[in-house]
Amino acid sequence: MSAADVTRRGDTAADIAGRFVDARLNFRGFDDYPGVAPTSMAEAYATQEAAIGLFPDEIIGWKVGMVPPALQPALDARRLAGPIFRRNFWHAGAEPTPLPAIVGGFAAVEAEFVARVGKVDPAKTDWTLAEATACIAALHIGVELAGSPLSTINDLGSAVVASDFGNNGGLVLGPEIEDWAARLDGIEVETTVDGTVIGTGTANSIPMGVLESVRFLIEHLARRGRPVAEGTLISTGAVTGVHQVQIGARSVCAFSGVGEIHCTVITAGA
Repeated sequence: MSAADVTRRGDTAADIAGRFVDARLNFRGFDDYPGVAPTSMAEAYATQEAAIGLFPDEIIGWKVGMVPPALQPALDARRLAGPIFRRNFWHAGAEPTPLPAIVGGFAAVEAEFVARVGKVDPAKTDWTLAEATACIAALHIGVELAGSPLSTINDLGSAVVASDFGNNGGLVLGPEIEDWAARLDGIEVETTVDGTVIGTGTANSIPMGVLESVRFLIEHLARRGRPVAEGTLISTGAVTGVHQVQIGARSVCAFSGVGEIHCTVITAGA
């Protein structure tokens, strides 16, 4: 499908959201943005909100992504957020976790630290780092499946990424990190795809850190009128990079002293 097939100038956020949701539900990839691409985060989140309303599933968590430094002044944003739905949530096990990728779309694996949030004051809209950190009930290792029906999503800027669920395709939750506050900075992370190491890092590889991602997300959602519920998962950002993968790829994300998460990329809807 090309943009010429679906785009009419002047389309609303709801129109564009409907096309993204339809493509996700029917596992159909395309190369061009299905409408007039957003140029601000406000436009992007308007489309995201419309898509959330159309998507027939429950939100169990949110991903946080980084806005590249070159785009931060124009977008007035350093981070972006997107929902994670229950149908795209898996617990890591002994066998590789299947990650469904849309043929003709985009897919990548990202090693992440995942916070599980405890009680959050629903009336509070301004959050300090210390206040947000106090809301973390547990910290886990995890893998985000970055995924979209739009194959070029990561080439079109952060507003486009945010408009399609933040380019989230799912989340694999791994073991809890015991005594995480004392151990977090010392955990070394390595991502391997098809036997080749393609990225390494630590929690400090995430600009301003894992805890800032939690603070951002809690404050961001509060200001959107979506206060974070107890038990919400927050995938805090790519530690070793955004590693694009093809169907059939096998990945291992290893977190020193905690565990490994093995995944294999499969065809969505097959």
